[in-house]
Amino acid sequence: MSAFYDEVQKIRERYPEGSRSAALPALRLAQERHGYLSREALEEAADALDVTPAFCYSVATFYDMFHLEPVGTHTIEICTNLPCGLCGAQKVVEAFEEALGIKAGETTEDGNVTLKAVECLGGCGYATVVAVDHRYRHHVKPEDAAGIVEGLDG
Repeated sequence: MSAFYDEVQKIRERYPEGSRSAALPALRLAQERHGYLSREALEEAADALDVTPAFCYSVATFYDMFHLEPVGTHTIEICTNLPCGLCGAQKVVEAFEEALGIKAGETTEDGNVTLKAVECLGGCGYATVVAVDHRYRHHVKPEDAAGIVEGLDG
């Protein structure tokens, strides 16, 4: 068995329901190892969890934190759910698109930044929420976008 399989077995031991309960951390581990959840990565996780690849795929497609295609070195995710939407999320998305020269859902030509509009980042009281490399920024306004992009290394 592989080192990945062994790590997933250790994760499974921490959960009372075993396989299904360990799906999120196992998929996170697979994504960290592969950069994204390719078909092979999903199959490897499913094998280690003793579930079907379809189960892993269903979990991976439900959560915005998982990527089914390669992403840039940096990720910028903008919450577009109702609270953030009411606070101008669409204008924030547009400002990032302009600053990066790409549309939401795309990666810059140099592979440095992937921009995503996501359903919810769980910071409704701090709208508009933007996650830059999984670090949250609160009360982001359109005029903040260019400075955030400039602050990325690489």
